[in-house]
Amino acid sequence: MPHSLNILMCVAVLAAGAAAGQAEESIEPQCLTNVRQVTSGFVKAGEGYFSPDAKTIIYQAIRVEYPFYQIYKQPLAGGEPQLVSRGRGRTTCAYFAPCGTKLLFASGHTDPNLTENETRERQQQEEDRRTGRRRRYNWFFDPHMEIYEADLQGRNLKPLTAVEGYDAEGAYSADGRRIAFCSDRDGDPDIFIMNADGSDVRQLTDEPGYDGGPFISPDGRWVVFRSDRKHEGQLQLFAISVEGQHETPLTDEEHSVNWGPYWHPTAPYVIWARALHADPRVRPNYDLWLMRYRVDDGRIAPGRRWRITDHAAADVLPVFSPDGTKLMWTSTRTADRTSQLWIADFQLPKDDE
Repeated sequence: MPHSLNILMCVAVLAAGAAAGQAEESIEPQCLTNVRQVTSGFVKAGEGYFSPDAKTIIYQAIRVEYPFYQIYKQPLAGGEPQLVSRGRGRTTCAYFAPCGTKLLFASGHTDPNLTENETRERQQQEEDRRTGRRRRYNWFFDPHMEIYEADLQGRNLKPLTAVEGYDAEGAYSADGRRIAFCSDRDGDPDIFIMNADGSDVRQLTDEPGYDGGPFISPDGRWVVFRSDRKHEGQLQLFAISVEGQHETPLTDEEHSVNWGPYWHPTAPYVIWARALHADPRVRPNYDLWLMRYRVDDGRIAPGRRWRITDHAAADVLPVFSPDGTKLMWTSTRTADRTSQLWIADFQLPKDDE
């Protein structure tokens, strides 16, 4: 049965984050320089990832003429976005294969009730525009969502999953041999891993609540993910081995949401988005944080943290370029407060010891 995850975060909250005051002297130049916007012309865009050569990005975005996210590819040097998904259905979580000749994304274009769902969503969005209402973020776990492989133009579409239920949030390992993903095939969203051709599917987590957004570490040994298993909607970060062992919480904070973790490709750091939800009268603002980690006795151990952004707008879903010299994320620091992709040159904290 389809269900929704009411996470106290993300796209609707993104725009609201601009209400917070911004410090006179920003901390951002300590790690970020040459900050610039890289997507525009969309109702909203986000969750972008770099190609292996860092010359192209892939992301999800909504245009005025269609109500659901579609997947687009765009050269960083300039050029028009290219649609690579089917153009219909909910889509999400695109990722380039390390070989540079393939990509994956999740799509619900086979939904037999697609036309009806599109009509309903168009009507809702039109009503929101008319009234000025901003809906609370509510991600729908589309039971027709499957993970697909395609070439770089979105052709030669091949399903990598084909079971009842939501399969999405997939990402390749650095060697291209495995894909970590989220699936609710066992009743609620958990973390799974499979070979890049869709074979040898194995379940890594099996806890009540949502486990999702997995990424495999650069050395191929660990998976980092987000979970609301302790309190619905209050996401925290966890790491687990690719064998499904030695699960460890990286954050455990009451009244906070920690989500969207991503590995640094060359050094022992994880970056993520965090906001405090302690006061229900105050809209939380999401900023990017960096954590150093170490491996002790066969487990990931969290270490020192640094706050990376402090903008009055919301900053979420950070990812590094393959060499770690650039950071890309989704932010509402746009002139019109829409969520778009931003990029900056990145350096690790100089005060790390």
